[in-house]
Amino acid sequence: MDQERAILAFAALAQSTRLDVFRLLIEQEPHGLPAGEVARRLAVPHNTMSTHLAVLTRAGLIGAERQSRTIIYRAHLAAVSELASFLVQNCCAGRPEVCAPLLAELSPCCPPATTDSEPVHD
Repeated sequence: MDQERAILAFAALAQSTRLDVFRLLIEQEPHGLPAGEVARRLAVPHNTMSTHLAVLTRAGLIGAERQSRTIIYRAHLAAVSELASFLVQNCCAGRPEVCAPLLAELSPCCPPATTDSEPVHD
């Protein structure tokens, strides 16, 4: 990610409603939400929500997909990854022990799925 794209993304997120929209859409992955449902959940008028969704889309943080007559909005998780990587690309001057707490915070929120065939250790 280059600096201009990062600035565009941060500018889009630097407004409380857009930040709320983005966080809501991240919570709804991988299914996304229709625009009207996003507006309803955040108690934002539909026309205002349209503007916020357009800003987030231009910044590359979300995308829209038509499903019949409904437009479903989803967060672009790759954009989150790129943004986080942009922020820490020169982290800690090559000293991984300094970065360890930061990397732990950035680890996935969901543990990997396990299968029933994995052995159980007592």
